[in-house]
Amino acid sequence: MERLERCGRRLRAALAAGRVRRRLPWLLLAVVLVGSALKDNELVPETPMQNKHNPLNVYFVKVAWAWTLWLLLPFMAVTTYQFAKSKLHYGPTKSILLVLRRLSALLVGTAIWYICTGLFLYIENLTGTCSIPGESSQPHHPPATKQQCLQASGVWSGFDISGHCFLLSYCALLMVEELAVLEGLATQQNSKLQAVIDGLLVSLCLLTMVWVFMFLCTALYFHDFSQKLLGVLIGLTAWYGTYRVWYLKPFSPGLPLPHVPLSSKKYSYSR
Repeated sequence: MERLERCGRRLRAALAAGRVRRRLPWLLLAVVLVGSALKDNELVPETPMQNKHNPLNVYFVKVAWAWTLWLLLPFMAVTTYQFAKSKLHYGPTKSILLVLRRLSALLVGTAIWYICTGLFLYIENLTGTCSIPGESSQPHHPPATKQQCLQASGVWSGFDISGHCFLLSYCALLMVEELAVLEGLATQQNSKLQAVIDGLLVSLCLLTMVWVFMFLCTALYFHDFSQKLLGVLIGLTAWYGTYRVWYLKPFSPGLPLPHVPLSSKKYSYSR
């Protein structure tokens, strides 16, 4: 318990300055640029991470949005309720309404994930062609989609926007944004609530590091530069359009620190 509390205090201190939120978008862009340059110049060493079937990719990245929801949902519910009671002095009913409002940000994120991944698949199908090994000529009715091509043991070549770059960047930014609530939250030390929050905080930070690491692996080993750049730009646009634009409006899920201006020291966006 004491070790978890110490770890939680250190992570809170590291997040409190707001440097992570300010620098992470630029870090992700830099990773794509540098990683792609290394890949294109064949300067990347061979490692197990270049295999798509590595455990981190199979058990984490393939279900990245599920992992993100699984940890963010209880964290947002507990911290928002506690913040509403201790800082805003809301009653139970009003606190629960604020929790539901904030949790709707996860519904927004789910819609963004669903629409974007569907759009990527549509573009890949629209721009692709199928080649079947061993066929000397094109069949009279070539497969029209990637799925049909793969079922025919073919190879589909289309413009494949990097879903990994989009989703991993968006998930990492989403989690870092939601951790901002800790900057305005006070709980009793050595309490069960503090232990729950610290446990979720440590888990979210570890998961964020996994997403950034796998984002780096994608930049180094997979996709063309344009596909990766477009993927991360869409992820950054989704984050910016929600947390920096829409969530400032009255009819929105709102920011993790309710009623705190975006330019204040609590958010530290502009410093």
